[in-house]
Amino acid sequence: MPIEGGKTDMERIGLFSEMEYITVGDKYVSPFNRPFNEAASKNRQILPGGTKEMSNLQAGYFDPQFARIFEGEGYVNLNQVRRRHMMEEAKKNLAKAFLPSSGDKKPCGLGSYYGTIGGPVPSFSAQAKPKEQYMPPGKNLYTNPGKKGTGYGYANITIGKQFSHSSDLYDAARQNFKKENEEHHRLLKGAPFKLNLYPRDYFDTNPYFTEKPLPPIKKEEKKESLLSPFKPSSPGKKPGGMKAGTFEPYPSHSTDPYGLKPGKEVFKKDDKVFHPPSGPKSRPIESIMSLNVKRALNMKNYKTASLQSY
Repeated sequence: MPIEGGKTDMERIGLFSEMEYITVGDKYVSPFNRPFNEAASKNRQILPGGTKEMSNLQAGYFDPQFARIFEGEGYVNLNQVRRRHMMEEAKKNLAKAFLPSSGDKKPCGLGSYYGTIGGPVPSFSAQAKPKEQYMPPGKNLYTNPGKKGTGYGYANITIGKQFSHSSDLYDAARQNFKKENEEHHRLLKGAPFKLNLYPRDYFDTNPYFTEKPLPPIKKEEKKESLLSPFKPSSPGKKPGGMKAGTFEPYPSHSTDPYGLKPGKEVFKKDDKVFHPPSGPKSRPIESIMSLNVKRALNMKNYKTASLQSY
């Protein structure tokens, strides 16, 4: 679209021509039917020629010819190297090898020292050591046979002598405390020291304390109780169909006039009317017994169920 100044949009942007539309006029191809790699199914592909198995032939290796690690090295005899090492070790010996004077000696029995280097050991000898002459101990102590009795409540049964009786005062502890208290008061030289300027609290310890005299105690008046119960002067009379058992004679019949109907009460605006709150409303409740019967006896087992199970 030309703008004022004579330049089009393409000239103003700086492009030589408008971009082409590549897919104009192409047929629609669904992405589900389109192959994943379309170039893989066209032209010739890589042909590796199969796998090679490892063998002693040169065909099992990547290189066309077997390459050695060392080229032109000399041959080494391992036996010759081993013998040279043994000769060098033999030169280090200062004298000939140690040879024992005679062969090994065989033992002639268990506990024998024949064939050993040190010979017999005196501390391991089986000969008995010299001991002092045995002196038998003296005879045991002879005592009289034990006296019969348990020892509780019986006299002259123990080894020692019988203890003599010593009297003990019943109230000895109280009498000793009384004597110590009298001796303590005798040593005192005066009454205990009391300070008149003893500090006091800001408030009284007893809030109910008062210096005014208390009023006299009121005595409750006792009501006189009737000791003897009430007894009627004569037994009650039995009704005989004519009201003979009443206290007064039967009254004569009198006609009652018609009464006036009570008028409706008119409440004022200031008067408050009491409206009771609405309580809980009752509703039909099924008993626990009928619920258990319905659970145990239903439409599927009412023919096979027995009455003993309920």
